Amino acid sequence: MAKQGAATHADPRQKISGASLLIEIGCEDLPARFVHPLAEALMHGFGEGLLKRSVVAGQSHTFATPRRIATMIEGVALKQPDRAVERKGPKLTAALKDGAPTPAGLGFARSCGVGFSALAQEGGQLVFRSEQKGRATAGLIPEIFEETLKAMDELVPKRMRWGDGSETFVRPVQWLVALLGGKVIPLRRFGLEAGSTTYGHRFHAPKAIALKAPADYEPKLRAAKVAADFEARQAQVRKLIEAEAARLKGQARITDELLAEVTALVEWPVVISGRMDPRFLQLPPEVVIATIEHNQRYFPVFSVGAASAATGSQPSAIAAKAAPALLPLFITVCNIRSKDVKQVIAGNERVVRPRLTDALFFWEQDRRKKLADFVPGLDRVTFQKDLGSVGDKARRVGKLAAQIAGLLKEDAAVVERAATLAKADLVTRMVFEFPELQGLMGGCYAQASGEPREVAQAIGEQYQPVQSGGPIPRTAAGRVLALADKLDTLAGIFAIGQKPGASKDPFALRRAALGALRICIEAKLPLDLRALLKAALDAQPAGKRDEKMLGELWEFVLERLRGLLAEQQIGVEVFNAVAATGTTAPADFSARVAAVRSFLDMKESAQLAAAHKRIRNILKQAGEGGIEIHPDVFRESQERDLHDALAALDGKVHGAAAKADYAGGLKALAQLQQPVDAFFDKVMVLAPEEELRRNRVALLRRLDKLCRSIADISCLPG
Repeated sequence: MAKQGAATHADPRQKISGASLLIEIGCEDLPARFVHPLAEALMHGFGEGLLKRSVVAGQSHTFATPRRIATMIEGVALKQPDRAVERKGPKLTAALKDGAPTPAGLGFARSCGVGFSALAQEGGQLVFRSEQKGRATAGLIPEIFEETLKAMDELVPKRMRWGDGSETFVRPVQWLVALLGGKVIPLRRFGLEAGSTTYGHRFHAPKAIALKAPADYEPKLRAAKVAADFEARQAQVRKLIEAEAARLKGQARITDELLAEVTALVEWPVVISGRMDPRFLQLPPEVVIATIEHNQRYFPVFSVGAASAATGSQPSAIAAKAAPALLPLFITVCNIRSKDVKQVIAGNERVVRPRLTDALFFWEQDRRKKLADFVPGLDRVTFQKDLGSVGDKARRVGKLAAQIAGLLKEDAAVVERAATLAKADLVTRMVFEFPELQGLMGGCYAQASGEPREVAQAIGEQYQPVQSGGPIPRTAAGRVLALADKLDTLAGIFAIGQKPGASKDPFALRRAALGALRICIEAKLPLDLRALLKAALDAQPAGKRDEKMLGELWEFVLERLRGLLAEQQIGVEVFNAVAATGTTAPADFSARVAAVRSFLDMKESAQLAAAHKRIRNILKQAGEGGIEIHPDVFRESQERDLHDALAALDGKVHGAAAKADYAGGLKALAQLQQPVDAFFDKVMVLAPEEELRRNRVALLRRLDKLCRSIADISCLPG
């Protein structure tokens, strides 16, 4: 390998032959959440490792099942290309003295492994050149494997050690496959020698499978009842579930999360269905789904046409007047084709029954009281030791929600009632048993207690969005309540000095900040989020609540906004241009970003951005000063033209900005590009005459102010 700092080049005349590379790690059953990520890490690790070593490679594939993770890369070169290595040494003035090499020159020669006479003298310095022969790819695989394993270890917080060895992995490794073409790569790890032998389905085809080449891998495993391709297996699972639901004259609810988890639990999917006692349909559908999906990893079935079933969204008894019709059926995916499927079905039905029986009991017991009767119990539940009880938090949220409702001119009575009852379900028996139903059960109990539908819906939506990409609350009161709750949590935890670290976020503050931003942006709420954070911070019972803490909190939220916009392919220049305006309303920030993004498509944008950068630099040199302009001092026609253009456009740009027509304002601003270019072509701003210089600088200050009215144009590419 070339030494650090060396320039390396492949010889274009060198012919490269290739073969497929297969790496497989066979394990005891992996946790479902790690199956696909580990396979992806294995593929990326080898892809990056080959690229880093200049080994030509083609398309990559991943394979992932509960018992194996593997990658196959096509067209891998059998050796590295030879490289022309060049190193530049000390300048000749330091390397030579009176024609003889100095210690510096001799030291450089030694570091290159040659005599001083082998070095070239070019461009006033010593240069070393040589050709380095490429290594065989097979010899590189073990070191790439080690690098990849280290990266994979970072995905798994807790790893296992087995037998008397010291090596660790997420689960004990049972076999290794390492093939380059038809040859086994000498690879030793986890106390195993890599070979060309893999294994099929544990029960249907447990015998060893000999592989002659990587191309044998997928077809031979399929013949051995293993669908190794994760994506293809996931599509197969979905198709099987949908077919079974159609046979039952229903429609399955298939969420992406559950589908991925079930796919990671099986190697050869087999779908069966079961029934539950119809009396359990007395329960809100959320409760039945929590049992079937979260606890048992089964798929509930709805009547055909129920929208929630098709989309995978959470059906709710209070979300609409006509709730989706949940059927007393479920579908499950097995990893084995049983000879006595009736016994398997009976077993599945048997494990569902006691959970739903308990849920029905809790539902009936909780409904003996109104939801409001549970509110006093919140004072006996600690939210956080420095921030008081859940009851204290609920009262803070209520006050903040009322303030937000006033700003948005929403029904304060609905919001205040929803805030009062929002956390009451935390002390019900149902939520104690099914904590994932908090909020949703509160909405159900509110409706059962005779509360207005708007109040019940807001309570049910208070934790939304619950995950990345999840829906925000649909109702106005729900959005106000969810926003107040998230801001109170952010302010409180920051105040007591427990803001999240690089890897730990026990109070889910990142999710809270993202949720608050998405609610403001997607619902187009005209709210100053920094001001609301200050109100939330001022209301906290403990911790730091000064301006410095508010600044830290706002920076944390702003970083989440940066990430949120980056996911939408918004460049950092656009973000910085808008952030420079100091706007603290997320909806306004988003509107400005959209306008700037469109502005970048205009041909004038780059030239105007370049000119504004120049203006900013000139103003830095000029120092402080006013913006009073004296037209009678103008000497060049280009000064007057720019002044007239500013006078004509100032009102248009600021008027458009006042109406939040940011795209229109930037379109008007683009008309300045021509007079600005003409000004800089003919006019010396920092003229020797003080009066002339002061007047021209004032003209640029006014132009600078206009260029920063919607976004800081100088931040944009140009």
